[in-house]
Amino acid sequence: MATLDYDYKFDVIIDKIRDLDAHNIILQFPEGLKSDAINVSNTLQKELPDVNIMIDADPCFGACDLADIKVNKHIDLVVHFAHTPLPIKTDCPVLFIEAHSNADVEAPISDAISKLDEEVKTIGLVTTTQHIHKLEEMIEYIENRGYTVKLDNGEGTSRGQVLGCNFTSIKNLDVDVIIYVGSGDFHALGVKLFTNKKVLLADPFIGKSRDIEEFTDKIIRIRFARITKAKEAKSFGIIMSSKKGQLRFDLALKLKKLIRDHGFEAQILNMDYVSPDLLLPYDLDAFVMTACPRIAIDDSAMYKKPVITPDELEIVLGLRQWEDYQMDEIIIHDEQT
Repeated sequence: MATLDYDYKFDVIIDKIRDLDAHNIILQFPEGLKSDAINVSNTLQKELPDVNIMIDADPCFGACDLADIKVNKHIDLVVHFAHTPLPIKTDCPVLFIEAHSNADVEAPISDAISKLDEEVKTIGLVTTTQHIHKLEEMIEYIENRGYTVKLDNGEGTSRGQVLGCNFTSIKNLDVDVIIYVGSGDFHALGVKLFTNKKVLLADPFIGKSRDIEEFTDKIIRIRFARITKAKEAKSFGIIMSSKKGQLRFDLALKLKKLIRDHGFEAQILNMDYVSPDLLLPYDLDAFVMTACPRIAIDDSAMYKKPVITPDELEIVLGLRQWEDYQMDEIIIHDEQT
């Protein structure tokens, strides 16, 4: 079996299965960890030969996208990897395993610090679920080099944590610069847009850091083009997700009324999995995404017609200035029913 680079907490999973006397288990992995799925399943099956262990092969986009409703009549437990739980009700027990990464965080932070101006005194620090267990190590490493580290709790997130749809932990940080420890540009992009601070992405998987400024400028140009194109639209499809953690029913209704009040056609399209091909049958000029905020940004080039966020719709309709641009967020305060 190949060496696993993440801590899958097999003992915790096995204890939970035995405590529940569970017989039918489904394992759910995000896209980046699916290559570990067979090894994880085989390891558990070896310890639990009488338990039926299955792998959910559908795309998984986060804790907002649980497998509990798919086969809930047969499944006793969902083991969901790499995300922290959201305050939503589930149709069967769900065990969240954060799958902490073993990657070194000091090398990329050191590289980021080497790029700071001399006048920098305070550093905001944020990271993701995969590296949150090393937060104190990160703080100590930075403070030992003479900087003051500032962190905050978010709404539905822990201290120093950001999600792809929740950046509340960084919005009130009064700092000179922010270091985001993680991989991928999207989280760092959100930090940049919500704070307008200098943001350095310290990537533990390559041991290096990079400034997010150039990527942010590129995305802003793309979003400006999509918004400009959407201003020509006479009809809009409002995409509403049936995924529990992405369902914003009231927002979809509000946007439909808003669009119609401005004299345009609006239709609500309820979807579980959003893809360009599924939108082809609908003769609409533009789409407003109330599902995962990343779809409009990350998958923009895949769509022939503009896909915009609710905040971008306000710019299209003249209710928000371009200078007030911000990313969309899904903040879940209370348990959804």
